[in-house]
Amino acid sequence: MPPAVLTAVAIELGLLFAGCILLWRHVLASTPRTAARERAAAMPAWTLKVTDFFLFCFCVLAGGVLGQGLSVTFLSPSDASVALSIVVHGGSFHLGMLVGVLGFFGFMRQRLAAIFSASPALALLARGAATFLIALPVLGGIGFAWQALMDVVGVELVPQDLVGIFAGTKSPLLLGSMIALAVVVAPVTEELIFRAGMFRYLRTRLPRWAALLLPSLLFASLHGNLASFAPLAALGVIFSLAYERTGSIAVPMIGHALFNLNTIALILAGVNF
Repeated sequence: MPPAVLTAVAIELGLLFAGCILLWRHVLASTPRTAARERAAAMPAWTLKVTDFFLFCFCVLAGGVLGQGLSVTFLSPSDASVALSIVVHGGSFHLGMLVGVLGFFGFMRQRLAAIFSASPALALLARGAATFLIALPVLGGIGFAWQALMDVVGVELVPQDLVGIFAGTKSPLLLGSMIALAVVVAPVTEELIFRAGMFRYLRTRLPRWAALLLPSLLFASLHGNLASFAPLAALGVIFSLAYERTGSIAVPMIGHALFNLNTIALILAGVNF
């Protein structure tokens, strides 16, 4: 086994061990569960009309479609490499959705500050890192169970195309752009939509399990890969809980960014999924 792979596996095992400790101390133990329920109950509801929520969804969708439509106008997929197409079209779609979200908040005169806590930056970074570490053992177990279930029903799971694309990209500029898209743009956009938008709206209007599950299933479905569907749905639930328990959307954003960065690092190190 190449040294880079051995090093990556060793680091990943260390992260998994740290995640198991944090999972027990901050989630599974009785005292943290009680404190978490109290914090969740104290999180204020999002007083938004149903029609305004549908306007939020429309702004997100319209922004994404418009952004990708503009990118197709200037760069056809047939005129570029697959990696470049992902950067341009994927980036345009995410940036378009982000503009839609920000446009909605501006139009409705909603204060974005309401979804961020006043905690110090270092505290938010620590909570985001803890969210990422706690997610690792949970997703590992769910991924193993999901693979076993698909084997039983006879469904072959294929890794995401992005795995091969990241591994095969040789241009430093293109690779850096893809990493920036995955580690910065996507986490900010997706957390504003699925956690600060959908989950925050649904959590006081539906049973809690449904409010946690529905945005997470949509989040996983939009990644378009059956192999990662169950783990990503679980990740969405973890991010929603992190947002609910801390009151700051910055926490799941940081956890999301670290998760994507960790995945990319494993791919570039040559670890097979």
